[in-house]
Amino acid sequence: MSDAVYPGSFDPVHNGHIDIVQRASKLFDHLVLAVYDSPNKDILFSTEERIELFNEAISDLPNVEVVSFAGLVPNLAKKYGAEFILRGLRAGFDFELEFEMALMWRNLDQDVDVLCMMSSLQYKFVYSSRIKEVVRLGGDISGLVPANVYEALKEKFS
Repeated sequence: MSDAVYPGSFDPVHNGHIDIVQRASKLFDHLVLAVYDSPNKDILFSTEERIELFNEAISDLPNVEVVSFAGLVPNLAKKYGAEFILRGLRAGFDFELEFEMALMWRNLDQDVDVLCMMSSLQYKFVYSSRIKEVVRLGGDISGLVPANVYEALKEKFS
């Protein structure tokens, strides 16, 4: 087996992310969940909060580590000795974006490959931005996020 990094903004982490992590933890010796600390979008939770929420949600997975990162993902992979960058795919439009990123990352470092895992069917429609919008509007997303994230979202929007 080998090592992988799974980068993202994870604002917030949701059950689709957790599903990918649980499945990937069985494929890799070590999986680094890399929380991007300065994404080019509005962030609800601080980097520290996102790391804490993710750590709590995956505490039962001993070969998974949550870290923050800035900079290029291939450099992050190299730093952790990872041969793979893990990405999750939900639908067709995800493929286009991920395909373009994979090509750029391969251009930057040909020793790191991108592995995409298909989202489980029940999470194909789950997006962090939609979750935040539904909570802001008073909807129930309790089945779409870990319990700790649900509580943190309720607190942010109360």
